[in-house]
Amino acid sequence: MGMKFYTVAIALVLLLASAAEFSEAAMYDVTKYGGKVDGSTDLSQALLAAWKEACADPAGSSVLIPAGTYALGQTIIQGPCKAPINLIVQGTLKAPIDTSSFKPDGGWVAFQYLDQFTLSGNRVFDGQGTTLWGRKCVQSEYSTDLPINLRFSFVTNSMVRDVTTKDSKQFHVNVLGCKNLVFNHFTVSAPADSLNTDGIHIGRSSSINITNTHIKTGDNCISIGNGSEQISINDITCGPGHGINIGSLGK
Repeated sequence: MGMKFYTVAIALVLLLASAAEFSEAAMYDVTKYGGKVDGSTDLSQALLAAWKEACADPAGSSVLIPAGTYALGQTIIQGPCKAPINLIVQGTLKAPIDTSSFKPDGGWVAFQYLDQFTLSGNRVFDGQGTTLWGRKCVQSEYSTDLPINLRFSFVTNSMVRDVTTKDSKQFHVNVLGCKNLVFNHFTVSAPADSLNTDGIHIGRSSSINITNTHIKTGDNCISIGNGSEQISINDITCGPGHGINIGSLGK
């Protein structure tokens, strides 16, 4: 039986509910930029090509990953962009099992220096970490050089909703230097024996709102590091998982 945690919201979630939502926004479909829906061809170049054009659109835009299964290598999606922007993920994205070519500390998919950004789409970021959990290193009980599924760095006034992160090789989500970022109807999915797979880790960030979220993992459901303030956690289901861990909060 999972545990439910409720806290009083200390920031205005509704202020961001419509951020980067545009009924007439230009749509940039990754399959028009060479993306292959075959589950084996790396989507990263097509995604970045679509993102580059969408990010430069001064009228607001959306990048679309249509339904299907895609392979995706290490990818950094960054701004600043000319106007609010969406990434709509309607397909399942699968990480490489072999990450030896990844840049250190880059994670699998990183979002950085973005404002008024929305990540949505009702689909899955599958880290394919099942064969790597518990891999030991010489200096530690487990290897900490494995990639995090989703990294959000210096993202402001933005929202992540209706998205699932599955079987990350390490933490599922890392939030660093962010402000006014909402996770709504967000799902973390991993079994109880997945080592070092915190659901959402927050550091040096403020006004982070996590609501209506379901977390199943082998480590902390949510962990809050130093330099963080105004963290709102509301209507969370945690289990399996180690609960909410607060360490050095506000220092």
